[in-house]
Amino acid sequence: MHEGACHCGAVRLTLPSTPTVATACNCSLCRRIGGPWVYFPFGSVQITGHPEETAAYVWGDRTLRTVRCRHCGCVTHWEPLEITPGVKHGVHLANFDPALVAAVRVRRFDGADTWRFLDE
Repeated sequence: MHEGACHCGAVRLTLPSTPTVATACNCSLCRRIGGPWVYFPFGSVQITGHPEETAAYVWGDRTLRTVRCRHCGCVTHWEPLEITPGVKHGVHLANFDPALVAAVRVRRFDGADTWRFLDE
């Protein structure tokens, strides 16, 4: 299990397993808030401080909310607006130990244009 947190520690995340692959996206939001992102089935990531210590941003096709700490502003994760079987969380891996981030293969995703991985 890997534990991470926003800068001030108000929002804490525990991953259910060790990620092996992450995504760096260049869409209009991700290129501003960074990454990399790892994905887990919705509900499998333990999140404390959410929703009482968080604020959300919903944009575009209005299918997910990007969540940040309302105190320090760090983006912690995104989650679907509609919970259906098989949906996932996106977790901002930069909130975890740098050694974990360094150990994960990061794939580049073109969310700005082609909606394809650039390193296939």
